[in-house]
Amino acid sequence: MVLGKVKSLTISFDCLNDSNVPVYSSGDTVSGRVSLEVTGEIRVKSLKIHARGHAKVRWTESRNAGSNTAYTQNYTEEVEYFNHKDILIGHERDDDNSEEGLHTIHSGRHEYAFSFELPQTPLATSFEGRHGSVRYWVKAELHRPWLLPVKLKKEFTVFEHIDINTPSLLSPQAGTKEKTLCCWFCTSGPISLSAKIERKGYTPGESIQIFAEIENCSSRMVVPKAAIYQTQAFYAKGKMKEVKQLVANLRGESLSSGKTETWNGKQLKIPPVSPSILDCSIIRVEYSLMVYVDIPGAMDLFLNLPLVIGTIPLHPFGSRTSSVSSQCSMNMNWLGLTLPERPEAPPSYAEVVTEEQRQSSLAPLAACDDFERALQGPLFAYIQEFRFLPPPLYSEIDPNPDQPTDDRPSCPSR
Repeated sequence: MVLGKVKSLTISFDCLNDSNVPVYSSGDTVSGRVSLEVTGEIRVKSLKIHARGHAKVRWTESRNAGSNTAYTQNYTEEVEYFNHKDILIGHERDDDNSEEGLHTIHSGRHEYAFSFELPQTPLATSFEGRHGSVRYWVKAELHRPWLLPVKLKKEFTVFEHIDINTPSLLSPQAGTKEKTLCCWFCTSGPISLSAKIERKGYTPGESIQIFAEIENCSSRMVVPKAAIYQTQAFYAKGKMKEVKQLVANLRGESLSSGKTETWNGKQLKIPPVSPSILDCSIIRVEYSLMVYVDIPGAMDLFLNLPLVIGTIPLHPFGSRTSSVSSQCSMNMNWLGLTLPERPEAPPSYAEVVTEEQRQSSLAPLAACDDFERALQGPLFAYIQEFRFLPPPLYSEIDPNPDQPTDDRPSCPSR
């Protein structure tokens, strides 16, 4: 008897999104199929799947133990999020080569469905960093007697969603700094920087509107700039390894001595980047917007405004509330606030209630004797009169101003 051969072993996911990319979050059900194509007839001990998700960090550092001795210190740490195993064909034991319990698979293409649930607890977003990663995958293993197993691994993506519509991520971020340059015994004027953004949370593809004011009172030519940085932090054995990467930047106009520049919503677009990772114990991914002044021959003057890159974009209500409130506060600070015109006086009493309405309202409302006697009391008369009592005359000047006493200090004239 001539045994058949395994032509292909593939894994596919049942994707529910339009892009046909396997993306899940905590609590979702991951389902798919293991496809096996064989030529001829084969005998199989088992077909298994192994699904796993974990975060792992690793880096090395060189140490000196003496004048001629050096060694390498390894730093590794791992956090497991889930570990799921399932048998699609056969049994658990694969260490023997007996002919008992074998399954015959005929020539052709065969599909075997699998399904498992991700934990309800928060999961770290899939990530590939300089010294660590967060990975999720499904591995299929085909075991046959007297042959090496056929293995295949396929990764899928997990997003731990961050909703930027939360109040903490909708709050404006702002700061102010000033620096005075010194050269030997001479001191020049200060360089001042004020910057503000409308919120803390953004999603990839959005543009950050930067409101800033840069004043150069020094004797040097300076250049205002802005940049988005990603900071990757890895933790193992009580140590931390940090990597900082530039994500996007922009440059303003050069400022000579005595000049001022104002950014009224200068835009800096966020490219496609990984969301922030804030809940993993060994990997942390954070973002910041740095607005700074490039000063030749001196340390730059900079402001760091924290950012959170989320996965759920701003909905219209949050956008309107955030933009209106932040824009108003920004305008009050730097651009001046235009006060509304003097409000119109309310309509007069005669324009609202006619004399006929007032007289008709005083007429009895029922013919019942008991009710009529009740209506003759003073309470009903008061209520009826109060219903159409004219309001006090409208005036923009207080008719009864508080009279200051002698012992009260008067407000000085401006």
